[in-house]
Amino acid sequence: MNSFLEGSGRAPARAALRATGLSTEDFAKPVIGVAHSWIGTMPCNLNHRRLAESVMAGVRTAGGTPVEINTVAISDVITMGTEGMRTSLVSREVIADSIELVGKGHALDGLITLVGCDKTIPAAALAHIRLNIPGAIIYSGTMLPGSFRGTEVTLQDVFEAVGRNASGELDDTALDELERSACPGEGACAGNYTANTMAMAMEFMGLSPFGSMDPPANDPRKVEVCENAGAHVTRLVGGGLVPGKILTEDSFRNAITGAVATGGSTNLVLHLLALAREAGIELDIEEFDDVSTRTPVIADLRPSGSYTAVDLDRAGGTRLVGSVLNNAGLLADNALTVTGRSLGEEVSGARSAAGQSVVRTVDQPFHETGGIRILKGDLAPRGAVVKVSATSTPQFTGSALVFDNEEDAMFAVQEGAVCSGTVIVIRYEGPRGGPGMREMLGVTSALVGRGLGESVALVTDGRFSGATRGLMVGHVAPEAAVGGPIAMLVDGDLITIDLVQRELSVRLTESELATRARSWNPPPPRYTTGVLGKYGSAASCASLGAITTPLEGSSFRE
Repeated sequence: MNSFLEGSGRAPARAALRATGLSTEDFAKPVIGVAHSWIGTMPCNLNHRRLAESVMAGVRTAGGTPVEINTVAISDVITMGTEGMRTSLVSREVIADSIELVGKGHALDGLITLVGCDKTIPAAALAHIRLNIPGAIIYSGTMLPGSFRGTEVTLQDVFEAVGRNASGELDDTALDELERSACPGEGACAGNYTANTMAMAMEFMGLSPFGSMDPPANDPRKVEVCENAGAHVTRLVGGGLVPGKILTEDSFRNAITGAVATGGSTNLVLHLLALAREAGIELDIEEFDDVSTRTPVIADLRPSGSYTAVDLDRAGGTRLVGSVLNNAGLLADNALTVTGRSLGEEVSGARSAAGQSVVRTVDQPFHETGGIRILKGDLAPRGAVVKVSATSTPQFTGSALVFDNEEDAMFAVQEGAVCSGTVIVIRYEGPRGGPGMREMLGVTSALVGRGLGESVALVTDGRFSGATRGLMVGHVAPEAAVGGPIAMLVDGDLITIDLVQRELSVRLTESELATRARSWNPPPPRYTTGVLGKYGSAASCASLGAITTPLEGSSFRE
């Protein structure tokens, strides 16, 4: 029996649970939490309640007692470009906290978490790390791509179409047709955007079974994945295989490798830094650059490539990616996974579909180096992040056009006030200043849609969607709200982005920057109460993962 329910003193607890339908026999079995983020505000997680039934069936088959746990989620797509986007990153903390609270409050023996949209995945991992009980994270699956006039499309195309519509290239009728075609059903965005990037990272890290992310959201194979996960975690109870035994420096490097080899989202950096700090594992932001430098891009996935996550599944899935990388010696193949087998064992049975062109070998890559680069310099002493696989511009110097919020920058782009050779600067959108570190897909897509994707650069202390294309530098740290150098910029300053030298700099002397800093005053916080006020006062620097958990010995909010 779960010790939480054992003994005469726990009779009131058992009495209450009997009202939920549990029996004396159920009390004698391991209690397994089945957590998910079903919510009616987005397609990403619409299958969670249905899949939870499959997970719970697997738990019962293996002799456990499943209990369903529900939490919230925020849609990055629906909130993009609005005040609501400030809540997205904050939701990562709220989701993690809520799962942790139930896990600790009800003394769960094990936990399976169904995840879908962007923040639910790292949030689940944070909760699993904190609880450190047997468990697994299961991705609920990608959406199928839509079809627009004979071409496969995703939400990325709709965002970019807004810019094309504003420039007159695409008329209102076509935009409406595309809007109606891009999202044919449930699931997360179909490209290798943040959700699919993080789902892949969880497999390479060992917290999700290999191949579990592959079936799309509406694929019958996902039911089998969920049943197997429920049964497996139930059998793990008492065996000692917990996140603390799985997560190591090698497992984090494996996660980085898998993600950069597939041209994954820059949000990977923020989330893995947060997970590493929660797990007590040393992971410096420079590690992402080091791994990316030695890892080629072997998958041709959107947004920088041609294919969707559905195509990757058909080609051979994550096991194929893992096998190619492992055969080239790019993975720590002895790293443990949630199945109890090593990563090397998990990818050894990979298949490659005949004639597939989604995944290549490392000697014929799509790009010689991985998709993420870390820049430093007098504008980003603690680092900034850029997805090099999303741009063909290795070096750029331009005149700054400075905005103190995303809305003003979007208005300028849509009004045609941004010209070639400009470096758009959007500041006071970092973890604390935003608060919430908004994604800038609306602005970046509008630039691409207006044909400025390679002739204009963007620098921000906010962040980008996995669907972002172009020379876009985010996560600038320290952020403007705490007096980072980005706060000192004015229109006309010459900014250089050098992907070769890994530099983000402004053509000002140290004394000029210091003079401006002396006259700078922090703006009042946008929120002082509620969840955004709490996050804004507690969030750490982006270079530390923008987490809210104070950790001993760290410069938490610097």
